[in-house]
Amino acid sequence: MRDWEGISAAISAATGPPFVTRHSRAVGGGCINEAACLEGDGARYFVKFNQRDRLPMFEAEAAGLAALSDSGTIRAPRPVATGVDGKRAWLAMEYIELGPISPQSSAALGRQLAAMHRCSATFFGWSRDNTIGATPQLNMQTDSWIEFYREQRLHYQLRLAQENGAPARLYDNGQRLMEVLSVFFGSYNPVPSLLHGDLWGGNAAADQSGRPVLFDPAVYYGDREADLAMTELFGGFDDRFYQSYRDTWDIDPGYSTRKVLYNLYHVLNHYNLFGGAYAGQAEDMVARLLAHI
Repeated sequence: MRDWEGISAAISAATGPPFVTRHSRAVGGGCINEAACLEGDGARYFVKFNQRDRLPMFEAEAAGLAALSDSGTIRAPRPVATGVDGKRAWLAMEYIELGPISPQSSAALGRQLAAMHRCSATFFGWSRDNTIGATPQLNMQTDSWIEFYREQRLHYQLRLAQENGAPARLYDNGQRLMEVLSVFFGSYNPVPSLLHGDLWGGNAAADQSGRPVLFDPAVYYGDREADLAMTELFGGFDDRFYQSYRDTWDIDPGYSTRKVLYNLYHVLNHYNLFGGAYAGQAEDMVARLLAHI
């Protein structure tokens, strides 16, 4: 059995009341992490684990969870502490009993996400880099969204794809796409919105009272359409969610094209993580975008 003394002491130091782990059980930690629920004296914490050198990833995730929580618009697990335990890095956070999103929760999620997107900044990017899955995600601050998306999203992923053996056509056409990126914006000038950054259906749920909860973020300030686009990439969000969002903050008509542009980033990232057919999917997306030129 794992010795939880060090993590328990760190939780105690962060929260104030003494915490001693009386029980622990393994729980799902996502695609790349292990996780456990620690219980003791009426308190519960969710703890993620990964390799020791992944501590910066957990520190960035903790900062992202805090940003979502501090927005006052939507529930996210409160980060408690991060650290290293032997050979593994860890992140402790509030434990929330999660369940499926009901129709009422879905409508609330749309409203609350739109409210979260109203939280703005004077720049695109964030205060630190983080990760998208296991891939580094660059967040250098800039006042140009097109420049940010070109250099820190598409260019970075295309270069990784080239290094990972993607077809030359994908890289070459991707370069062509980046040269004409401004065409997709016209008079549309996105404001920096607080984004979850990795908003697929597996990163949203509801608590036991039906309140929407977001977790596993890759936070930065960017075009809110990027969050909405990813909700469509793998499904999992119903019509109530989208209607509620639009009723709260309507969406520019050009989104129907730009969502392909924004999801290209995630499909490229999936190629860089998993390989396979994602290269062909990315090629098709680039071709569809270039056909609009």
